Amino acid sequence: MANLLRIAPEIPVANLHAAVEHYESVLGFRAVMNRPGGDYAIVERGDVAIHLFEDAARTHSPSSMHIFTTGLDGLYDELRERGAHIKQIVVSQPWGCRDFRVHDDSGNELKFTEPLPED
Repeated sequence: MANLLRIAPEIPVANLHAAVEHYESVLGFRAVMNRPGGDYAIVERGDVAIHLFEDAARTHSPSSMHIFTTGLDGLYDELRERGAHIKQIVVSQPWGCRDFRVHDDSGNELKFTEPLPED
């Protein structure tokens, strides 16, 4: 049986250069690959890789992703201080997690989640 190992979402951005800059300076990722044609890049932070592709004509809808983390409060403070577009503050959810949401400059949503400690 196959064992799925990792996911690397591809998300549309209106301007690739500006998006890479935003992911690096605001969201704390680092660019690990930029395709020579300037229409595709990969940014990473920890074990999370996000593939960005330029969609200047906006033919794709913005996307959403759920990223599990530890140290949620520290991450929230870091991204807020860096000027991230916070769309939801840290909230405890009834299904046993705490999370917050940010949008990138193209309207894609990143939801950062941390499980609540068990009683």
